[in-house]
Amino acid sequence: MMNKSSFFIVGKHAVIEALKNTERKVLKIFLNEDSKKNIHRISPRKNLLKDLKIYYKTRKELDKYCSKDGVTHQGYVAEVEHLEKNNLKQFIKTKQNINFACLDEVSDPRNIGSLIRSAASFNIDGIIIKERHFPSDSKLMYKSASGCMEHMKIFEVSNINTTLKYLRENNFWIYGFESNSVNKFTDVKWEGNNVLLFGSEGFGMREHTKKYTDFSVKIDINNNVESLNISNSAAIVFHHINQYKNKT
Repeated sequence: MMNKSSFFIVGKHAVIEALKNTERKVLKIFLNEDSKKNIHRISPRKNLLKDLKIYYKTRKELDKYCSKDGVTHQGYVAEVEHLEKNNLKQFIKTKQNINFACLDEVSDPRNIGSLIRSAASFNIDGIIIKERHFPSDSKLMYKSASGCMEHMKIFEVSNINTTLKYLRENNFWIYGFESNSVNKFTDVKWEGNNVLLFGSEGFGMREHTKKYTDFSVKIDINNNVESLNISNSAAIVFHHINQYKNKT
C-alpha cells in the first residue's frame, strides 16, 4: 500500500542515487536476487539500510512495477517521496554566474530525464519547467535521468513567460534556441547569468514566449539534417558552456 505522497522509481542508478541523497525519503526498496547481492556494497548509507524496509522479489514480481511504463527495473525498485520544491527567487540570491535551462512546453518524460542527466553532468545550475508539464513521478523520467534527479535543482513554475520576465529584470540574459536563427550559440561569450530556452519537441518555442528572449541562437549542424532531438541539442549546449566556463 502506497502513501498518498509517495511514488515508485525503478532502475539501478535511480534507486542507488536516491539512497545516497540525504534529502530524499526512501520508504521501501524491492530487490531481486542479483541486486540483493550488490545493494549493501554500493550504497554508502549503510545505516539507512538497516532501518529501511527491504523486500525481496522475483524478477517477474518486479516486472509488475514497470509493465505500464515501458522501462526495465534492473532488479531495483523503490518507493520514495518527492523532494522539497526549490524556490527560484531564493536561489538566485545565493549565486552568481548562473546558467539555467528552461523548457517551454517540453513534456516527453524520456527527453526530460535525458536532459536532466546532461544538465547535471555539465554543471547547469537548474532546470525551469512549467509545473503542469513536469512528470514528477514518471518512472521513465527517473530511469532516463540515471540517478541525476538527485543532483539537479528543478524549478517548477506556474507560468514560463512570467518567470522569464522576472529573470530578465534580475540580470539574466534569455537565449532562445531556434534552428532558423542566424546566430551560432558557439559565438556567444557565456558570462554572467543566462537562461537557455528550449521549445517543445515538435513545435519549438511558442511565438508569445519569443517576446521574452534577448537573443535567438542555433546549433550549427549539417544542412541536410532538419533538427536534433531536444535532449541531444541540450547536451551539446551544456557541454560547450561548461567548457567555456572552465577556460575563463
